[in-house]
Amino acid sequence: MYEALTKTAPAITDRQRQVVELIAAGLSNDEIGEQLGISPRTVKAHCDVLRQKLGVSRRRQIPVAYRLLTGLDPLSKSLGPTLQGRGD
Repeated sequence: MYEALTKTAPAITDRQRQVVELIAAGLSNDEIGEQLGISPRTVKAHCDVLRQKLGVSRRRQIPVAYRLLTGLDPLSKSLGPTLQGRGD
């Protein structure tokens, strides 16, 4: 299930890291696109690349694989300004 566990940490761009953090925070592609100023289709493309890089098959596995590979908790970042206006 987690091919990523047998790999070294892949290169993740700053934008991909932002997408990982927002997936971990529970946002949909539409919400992520709105927060980052990109289209939901572009968010989906980032998710597709992340799934391939991290060796997972499902979107919800992206933050888990990211943490296992990098040792970084995607929710540990301060997401305050990024999540403003979400209505939570």
